[in-house]
Amino acid sequence: MTVEAHKETLGFETETRQLLHLMIHSLYSNKEIFLRELVSNASDACDKLRFEALGDDALYEGDNDLKIRVVYDKDARTITVSDNGIGMNREEVIENLGTIAKSGTRSFLESLTGDNAKDAQLIGQFGVGFYSSFIVADRVTVTTRRAGLTEEHGVRWESDGQGEYTLETIDKPDRGSSVTLHLTEGEDEFLDGWRLRNIIRKYSDHITLPILMPKEQHGEEEEKAEPEEEMVNQASALWARPKSEIKDEEYNEFYKHVAHDFEDPLAWIHNKVEGRLEYTSLLYIPGRAPFDLWDRERRRGVKLYVKRVFIMDDAEQLMPSYLRFVRGVIDSNDLPLNVSREILQHNKVIDSMRGGSVKKVLGLLESMARNEPEKYTTFWAQFGAVMKEGPGEDFANREQIAKLLRFASTNKDTEEQSVSLDEYIERMKEGQEAIYYITADSFAAAKHSPHLEIFRKKGIEVLLLHERVDEWFTSSLTEYDGKPLKSVTKGELDLGELEDEEEKKEKEKVAKDFEDVLKRVKDTLGDKVNEVRVTHRLTDSPACVVTGEDEMSANLERILKSVGQNAPDIKPTLELNPEHPLVSRLKEEQDEKRFGDWTNILFDQAWLAEGGQLEDPAAFVGRLNELLLELR
Repeated sequence: MTVEAHKETLGFETETRQLLHLMIHSLYSNKEIFLRELVSNASDACDKLRFEALGDDALYEGDNDLKIRVVYDKDARTITVSDNGIGMNREEVIENLGTIAKSGTRSFLESLTGDNAKDAQLIGQFGVGFYSSFIVADRVTVTTRRAGLTEEHGVRWESDGQGEYTLETIDKPDRGSSVTLHLTEGEDEFLDGWRLRNIIRKYSDHITLPILMPKEQHGEEEEKAEPEEEMVNQASALWARPKSEIKDEEYNEFYKHVAHDFEDPLAWIHNKVEGRLEYTSLLYIPGRAPFDLWDRERRRGVKLYVKRVFIMDDAEQLMPSYLRFVRGVIDSNDLPLNVSREILQHNKVIDSMRGGSVKKVLGLLESMARNEPEKYTTFWAQFGAVMKEGPGEDFANREQIAKLLRFASTNKDTEEQSVSLDEYIERMKEGQEAIYYITADSFAAAKHSPHLEIFRKKGIEVLLLHERVDEWFTSSLTEYDGKPLKSVTKGELDLGELEDEEEKKEKEKVAKDFEDVLKRVKDTLGDKVNEVRVTHRLTDSPACVVTGEDEMSANLERILKSVGQNAPDIKPTLELNPEHPLVSRLKEEQDEKRFGDWTNILFDQAWLAEGGQLEDPAAFVGRLNELLLELR
């Protein structure tokens, strides 16, 4: 059928133009990876067709022999990678080739350093696949048609990577896509059959579809004949082969294919389960966090296969959200080929595979933490904050997850999170019953909080938690190894056996002496505070505010309000340090106005030290200025 040509010129998004400029100017030192990316895309397109065709066999259009072809033309100086996969319609071409990504592009660009080597890693991490074509080509042409007999025509996309691309409606009788690279001057090394074969075997041998190339011909007579095709890859599922036969390089290349990453993985685990259930898993821990790690709604995870037939990409039912960084494949012998996402949500086979796979990943991390601490430090720097979601999501593995967590603490001067809960317990003081922690909105705020003064004086270690996820984590993990986790900013502090009887008696005596002062302060502050009492926490600061044992922390209240969530206003308890000169002055102050000014200043200071914001900053400054003038 002939269609009326419809051609238009469109512009790339600004961010896309910037990234193309970076790549065209040789950010990649290893140019041959363009072929790996195009072959991986072709493989994905065939996998998607196979999945969609489970519900609509007509998509095959009578041809279910899926394959990838790579051909080159020395005279035209072109390389073409084609597939008979799902293809694209006009809207999909614009969406997939007119933009590089739907989210994260701007933050990616802001992270570029100007160092070519580092920026190349960042671009690889971002996963720009198809656009690596412009490393070796000054013009790229894509012809494609979406599978399905209702699709009446195809689309030709073409660009020189300089900021614009053209779209044209074309006749295309067969489904799928062809990507033709018009090579830049000086890239003739890729117009060689043996060179292309070696690249495919190096990077794409594990692709489960046949990758075909014209057979190399020799002699004049053979050149006249129609060239035969030959398969240049093994086309066997890597995960189905015995582990003893697979080299580390093959594991690395397969990871780059399934994860669309340019860097090697940090670790992997290859496991085959036989018995009541039969499945094989090959799961990877990436070396670097993706830009969209915190987009919990984005589908990600492992690929699901049934009897080596691709079923679903990013099957989130196979891995919990706190392990959403894990990549790889799970191949089941027990699921039906027509499995859907709805079926996966209520399937005992899936639940068993998920449980077993989670155990394997956690075991891999435990082994890494124990035997390769430097590698685990790298892992924690990239994915530690996500792991802290685990205790609240995965009750069955809560203790095992908690063993893997790492924190900053008062035992070290740096912000590095390297202290495990087991190490903390080993260093606990004799008579210490709880694991103490503090949450704040920054490391500096946590480290210098006045709440830590008594703990420093007694040499008691406190975990310094300063990430937003820590508030969620501490609400879900309330004890570890029989030791309760206790916030130093909540409730009335009771150090138990860490305080001797003489100290306790002295505090009781001081509290009695200050009863009148405490009442006057409470009357002055009114509804601003729930209670006023003598502190057991402070040694140097005059005052601090604390919340109730079962109330949300002031830090959590600020976090919720900052993201537009409704949070109840906290009515804190004010604790006063009677040994501080400013508090002693309160006891002697008879002038009610001056007493009120001092009281409000102490409360506001304590609230600021907690990281809070004052309701009336101008009033605070006015009171402070008045009192400073009196001291002249």
